[in-house]
Amino acid sequence: MLFSIVPSEDAHGSEYVAASDQRRKYISGFAGSAGQAIITMDAAYLVTDSRYWLQARQQLDSNWKVIEAGKPGHPKDWIEWLVEHPEVSNSKIGIDGRMISYEKATLVNTKLAPRGSKLVYPIQNLVDLVWKEKPGKSKEAVFVHPLEFTGTFLVWLLDAAAKIRRIRDWIRSQPPDISQYSRSQEPKPSQINIATLITSLDAIAWTLNMRGSDIPFNPLFHAYLFISLDRAVVFLEKTKVNEEVEAYLASIGVERRDYVDIWAFLRHREWHSEGKIIISPQTSYTVSLVLTHFRCTVLPSYVEHMMAIKNDIELEGLRRAYLRDGVCFVRFLAWLEDKLNQGYDVTEWEAAHRLTEFRRKAKHFMGLAYENISASGPNAALPHYTPKKYETDMISRNMPYLNDSGGQYLDGTCDTTRTVHFGRPDPEQCEAYTRVLQGHIAIDTAVFPEGTSGHQLDVLARRALWKDGLNYLHGTGHGFGSFLTVHEGPQGFSSNVPLVPGHVVTNEPGFYNPGKWGMRIESALIVRRCRTKGNFNGDIWLGFERLTYVPIQTRMVKESMLTKEEKQWLKDHNQRCYDVMAPYLKDDKRAITWLRREAQRQIGLANPAPGGLTVDWG
Repeated sequence: MLFSIVPSEDAHGSEYVAASDQRRKYISGFAGSAGQAIITMDAAYLVTDSRYWLQARQQLDSNWKVIEAGKPGHPKDWIEWLVEHPEVSNSKIGIDGRMISYEKATLVNTKLAPRGSKLVYPIQNLVDLVWKEKPGKSKEAVFVHPLEFTGTFLVWLLDAAAKIRRIRDWIRSQPPDISQYSRSQEPKPSQINIATLITSLDAIAWTLNMRGSDIPFNPLFHAYLFISLDRAVVFLEKTKVNEEVEAYLASIGVERRDYVDIWAFLRHREWHSEGKIIISPQTSYTVSLVLTHFRCTVLPSYVEHMMAIKNDIELEGLRRAYLRDGVCFVRFLAWLEDKLNQGYDVTEWEAAHRLTEFRRKAKHFMGLAYENISASGPNAALPHYTPKKYETDMISRNMPYLNDSGGQYLDGTCDTTRTVHFGRPDPEQCEAYTRVLQGHIAIDTAVFPEGTSGHQLDVLARRALWKDGLNYLHGTGHGFGSFLTVHEGPQGFSSNVPLVPGHVVTNEPGFYNPGKWGMRIESALIVRRCRTKGNFNGDIWLGFERLTYVPIQTRMVKESMLTKEEKQWLKDHNQRCYDVMAPYLKDDKRAITWLRREAQRQIGLANPAPGGLTVDWG
């Protein structure tokens, strides 16, 4: 039996892709950012995670069957589903080798081998052959991201030339391939690492301090970047590069070749020296096939590690960006409540559009960070629901309204979620919302020693929900970029990578009642070093600094469920939002009135005393 896999990713493993790379959306009609289409001779399947189960059922026609990956009793992902499929034995599974990573292709082949099956890689992408009106590739120009936004790292000036030097130092530090020689022998030149090929688009943009517009909501451009000990080449279409950028690339010692030249460059070994090329596990399998295992070494991405630890300038930029974005969010919430109180009906799409207009006026605004999630009632139970202009519901006064959105600014990428209610919430809504809030507070106030991963902290966000038998099936939070992508690794609350100072993560527990309503509270955090009262084992303790200054509405909070410390946290947070943001809202009487009211609308203690650990930010 034959299987064909159509991934959602592009040739660079991107989560969000350009219109010309949306093959899975074209073939299936499903528009979510995650999911694999698997087609056999007589059936078609869409394997996706809990964020998209309901959306997939709505968008797919009767030819498709939704596989709910991660659901109890179901396969955890498309790989497990494929390997366990009863008819996969002695089969060839076709996939475009550019659209699957080295790591996944190796894993799949290992799991398929006992069943007499394997992946095969057609010369042409089969979807492209039938996609008659396929959009063309973007021709938008790339641009240099100014040094004032990229900053310094300790004593390093973090311009692109300095980043390339650090990558070269890392290449030199990697040991040769010991699988091919005895430890007592000197390694041959062919066993020594001499270069790296970077294929991840955000890593390329960060390394070169350049940005583009090839992918909606992501300031990225299609390119490959080859860095050896004495040469750097970026494979980027000439039509995207003006004279200023050409001069900039020359000034940092980077050659430019056309995007498609990468394949001839790799086949012909145009670096003209013996040695191995380091690639990351996320590099496309086709790249590894062209290089062959004799010419490449697979190691975790060093650039991903570098870009994840934000320097002081990047952190200051994120603070400014979140402040501006928060001002826009407050203006929007005040506007929306005022309209509804006046008796106007507002659609989910209109609300999203108005928030975007507020952001558009903000300094350094470069677009949205992702498609605005503006959802009321049952639509809020879809974690990644986005309204369409002519297919949208009115915002309900009797159900929670959820808005998850953020702007892209030259100095930061923002991601904020608030859930509010414009009427009288029922007890079920209040109890669920309060549990979500307790999980949010537990993460925000966590103090932990060095070496602790986000995955180890994840239970803090779920503990209050679990008490009532509630849960959410998405991650608790993820890293994000500095005017880059809204999802950035390797850190996050689903990751085993230890959190370190300079990491940034979101904190976003939620709960979704299918067909009725959903709620989520999301703020952004910086990992910071802190001093605790006990300070056991010295200066090893870490905690979080909150970037987000948008009040948390108290209308759905059930006071009796909160501890004294949780009530104090909520009071302090909303008051802090007012103190920080009020000076920027003097020209907006409606917004300042709303902000003041939210700060004063407190639940809890008349004269509360601080509780919990004493934390002093170092």
